Amino acid sequence: MTPVRVLVVDDSRTMRALLKHAISHDPQIEVVGEAANPLEARDKMKELDPDVVTLDIEMPNMNGLEFLEKIMRLRPTPVIMVSNLTQPGASATLQALETGAFDCISKPSGLQGNTLEHLPGLIKEAAKAKSRLVAQRGARETARAAPAPAQAVYAEHANWPKVVLIGSSTGGVEALITVLSDFPAECPPTLIVQHLPAAFTSSFTARLDKICKARVVEGRNGDVIKPGHVYVAPGAQHMSLHGRGGQRIRLGGDEPVNGHKPSVDVLFHSAAELVEGRMTGIILTGMGRDGAEGLLKMRQAGARTMAQDEATSLVYGMPRVAHEIGAAQKRVPLTGIVRETFG
Repeated sequence: MTPVRVLVVDDSRTMRALLKHAISHDPQIEVVGEAANPLEARDKMKELDPDVVTLDIEMPNMNGLEFLEKIMRLRPTPVIMVSNLTQPGASATLQALETGAFDCISKPSGLQGNTLEHLPGLIKEAAKAKSRLVAQRGARETARAAPAPAQAVYAEHANWPKVVLIGSSTGGVEALITVLSDFPAECPPTLIVQHLPAAFTSSFTARLDKICKARVVEGRNGDVIKPGHVYVAPGAQHMSLHGRGGQRIRLGGDEPVNGHKPSVDVLFHSAAELVEGRMTGIILTGMGRDGAEGLLKMRQAGARTMAQDEATSLVYGMPRVAHEIGAAQKRVPLTGIVRETFG
């Protein structure tokens, strides 16, 4: 098996050494080069053609966000951002995920411990997404060159679901922006679990609120869900429905489920047990299997269920499992999710 070829980009020699050390233990990964700034990295990318790039945000000559935008536009390559998760760092890293970064991890510190232990696995998953990333970027460039289509208009009618539930992970930041930018203003109550560090969810929710016609807020314990509102699970807290008919939000839960907190399965299972009447469950791009079992329970409870298709998923993990176990009635391209839900 050919090793995954990685280029490490960071202005700190110590950080580059730590990254290389974290990666070097895996025989399926090879660090083919390193760079101290984006200008040097640009030349190394042309010379070495890496499968994956790890990229810092704060660097001399050109910051990582500017360089990431150039990579995605000119040489689509999976990029894993390695950043400090301070509030400014969280905002910048969220912007990187919107721009097309595969995922992000925090730099190790005394408080956070070894944050690089999952890096090798993340790199191997990112490498699998390279061809799909290239194809998706090409499709987006073609779409930008085409005349803008008429904006979809959805008229509320009796066939709308009573509640919509969405789960996503790796690649989900971009995917959710695409979906919610076309959501109707008077949408049914919609609840979202996106796997993100706790420092990111407030910024992400604010970003979604700017692009969505409906009101987007972080879910709060005890909230009564309302039409025209989208509720995002806060980081590090499970979000579920409770009360008669599942009309209220509950936050909490001590342990991760499927390795995640918040977990999509927690939300989906609660809806399957409590929501009376029509509901729609959707799984978007992401690694692993979180949400698949809960989506199956929703389908068995009478829900309409769907999963993002392979061609438009950055990581076809969660949607694949949902399809394989019979949880998803349909596989739908990302741009067809809203029409399938409300059309």
